[in-house]
Amino acid sequence: MNIALHIERLVLDGLPAPAGRPAAVQAALEAELARLLADRGLPGVAGGAVPELAAAPIRLQPRAGPQSWGRGIARSLHAGLAPAAARTPANPSRQ
Repeated sequence: MNIALHIERLVLDGLPAPAGRPAAVQAALEAELARLLADRGLPGVAGGAVPELAAAPIRLQPRAGPQSWGRGIARSLHAGLAPAAARTPANPSRQ
């Protein structure tokens, strides 16, 4: 299965990202999300687009650092992707 994922914009409310560290959060998020998709895929999803995804709130420890933040954000996004994608018009039986 090939999965193409494009995140146009990621809004992180309440995240006190240190100056100059957003790239580290992004890199950790991309790496963890790629790992999760490779290991687990998106169970129950046959295809389609998800125009918007509201991932579950997560708790991030301010002192944990950008790598930990990126991994936590990726896990929340992955958990929200399968249910959201299953409700798209490409999968009408799941609406």
